[in-house]
Order: sequence, then C-alpha cells, then structure tokens
Amino acid sequence: MLEVEARTEGQVRLGPGTLYGSIKRMLTDELIEESDERPDPEIDDQRRRYYRITDFGRRVAGAEAERLVGLVSMAREKNLLRRPRLQPFPEGT
Repeated sequence: MLEVEARTEGQVRLGPGTLYGSIKRMLTDELIEESDERPDPEIDDQRRRYYRITDFGRRVAGAEAERLVGLVSMAREKNLLRRPRLQPFPEGT
C-alpha cells in the first residue's frame, strides 16, 4: 500500500480490502504466484506473504502497457497532454 502511494505521489491509495482483493484476483487469474523466497529472518515477519509475477502475468502486463502507450499517443495527437511526464523508478524495481 505504501509503495503504490509513493510511486503515484499520493494520487493512488489502496486500502487493505482493495489490495487483498486484487492479490486474490491476480492469483486466481495466474498473473502472480506465491513465492517461497524470503528475506533474512532477522527482518522478516512469518505472517507476510511474498508474490512474484508469472510469465503469463508479464505478458499481460506488457500488453496492458502497450495499450496505455496507444492511449497516451492518441491523447498527445489531440493535444490533451501538456507535456510528457517521465519519472524514473526507484532503484531495484
């Protein structure tokens, strides 16, 4: 929840119900899967679950990114955007 809020500069805030509902749907749709990899036990909480994107999930995300690129391109053609807004992702993402 905190990462989504930080990446969107506070424009998107997920509540627990929204987050866990989304995770459940992505698991059902096989876009993500639970991961057995865990950080150092000193900094880990055994109740925490870790997930990773599946190959299928990566393809779906890529297709969605391409769809969004098309929408942004169309908005630029119609002069609906003031200027491109590019921001780098934090290290390790």
